[in-house]
Amino acid sequence: MSVTATIATPYQPDLRHSQSQARRSWAHWFALSIVALTFVSSFLVFSEPAPVDAMTIGLIVLLPTVGLVAFNRTLLGFGALWLIAAAMAIVADTLAHELRDSLTHTGVTLYLYLATIVIAAFIAKNPEGHTELIYKAWTWAALAAAATALIGYFDLVPGTFDLFTKYGRASGTFKDPNVLGPFVVGPFLYMVHLNLYRSRLRSLRPLIIAGVLMFAVLLTFSRGAWFNLALSLLIYGYLTMLTAKRNATRLKVIALITAGVAFTAGMVALALASDQISDLLLQRASLTQSYDTGPEGRFGGQEKAVGIITENPLGIGALQFARHYHDEDVHNVYLSMMLNAGWLGGGIYWIMVALTVVLGFRHALKATETRPLFLIAYAAFIGTAAEGFIVDTDHWRHFYLLMAIIWGLMSASSAAAPARVKPATKRKPTLARRPPRLASGYEPQVVVKRPAGERRRRQVRMVGLLGAQHTHS
Repeated sequence: MSVTATIATPYQPDLRHSQSQARRSWAHWFALSIVALTFVSSFLVFSEPAPVDAMTIGLIVLLPTVGLVAFNRTLLGFGALWLIAAAMAIVADTLAHELRDSLTHTGVTLYLYLATIVIAAFIAKNPEGHTELIYKAWTWAALAAAATALIGYFDLVPGTFDLFTKYGRASGTFKDPNVLGPFVVGPFLYMVHLNLYRSRLRSLRPLIIAGVLMFAVLLTFSRGAWFNLALSLLIYGYLTMLTAKRNATRLKVIALITAGVAFTAGMVALALASDQISDLLLQRASLTQSYDTGPEGRFGGQEKAVGIITENPLGIGALQFARHYHDEDVHNVYLSMMLNAGWLGGGIYWIMVALTVVLGFRHALKATETRPLFLIAYAAFIGTAAEGFIVDTDHWRHFYLLMAIIWGLMSASSAAAPARVKPATKRKPTLARRPPRLASGYEPQVVVKRPAGERRRRQVRMVGLLGAQHTHS
């Protein structure tokens, strides 16, 4: 090789590296588009498995393959606990009467656990960008579900009432009105967030979308959804006011909550003008229904579940309680998980919810760049977790999505935190090495080492003194 070629080689561009970078960017762009499409399609849940399930399974494989995940110690521990809970659910299924049905139910649970882990790592890879992508796609899905619910409830298109309502309640594209309401809570808070941090002109559209979503929740006539929305909004407003840097933001929060209460009161007043709606509204507004009380009611079933849990440490398997012990499900996810996965698996579920609430609150008080986005998921998660005391939420996809966002943002923040550096201590003057005692018994004095600058100054002064003596002599 010539000298010219040898010198020029280090400065030639690496074409193979550039091509790999281009291929990787195209792969990332494709993966991000699949992520957006997956969450946009999450509103279509007429039956199970739904289209979003097939696409989410694809993301579990795709995102790690193209490098759009970032696993750290926090997420590894998070994933390990979920996998242990899934293993205990499989052990409990071996005790079930219908092994095939129980294993199918547990298979869906395992898929949700894996999706939670991968999506959390996806959030940790790019906390702000990936969280915004999910929120935007989820909002489109919530708006589509709410629009179909309103169209069906008011029968704006012939034939849609039977398609988009259940028991005279708006359900949209979901099988159950009790799921539609909680599904739109997260996007509703995201619209409130945009209204808070945008200018007046750009905040009008999020406000209109938030009104549509709230109206859809009202027409579900779901007590749990009403409670979920109210609690989530209250927690979001409190934390936003607590952590806001400007008083203008606090005043805007108060104004939005006041406007929301006034809007809800207006919708209720309009609903009471219709005899059909007012009867259903008054009926659903009651704290207890006829099917809640009695030994065969909801509360009676929960008492049975507690007794079965104490007698079966390994659980009884999924779907067994409603088939062999009671007329319906437990309607309490925390009891259901103890039945489905035993004391250990159900206990891990309890621990994960508690850790998310406690550690999430501590993280919410930290001044991070993603805190406004974090408060949305955290407030919506608490509302959904609280609703779990009256509904079986173990297969609610958005519950695990909220948990993934929370843990993804928390793990990214902890991984990016700089290491603590110990402050430099002032060094004390060191003593010279002690010379050995001489044979004559004479022991030299200990000499203190002085800094080089001080030694030079002493030498200059000594030279000056010697020079002065020489001149006088």
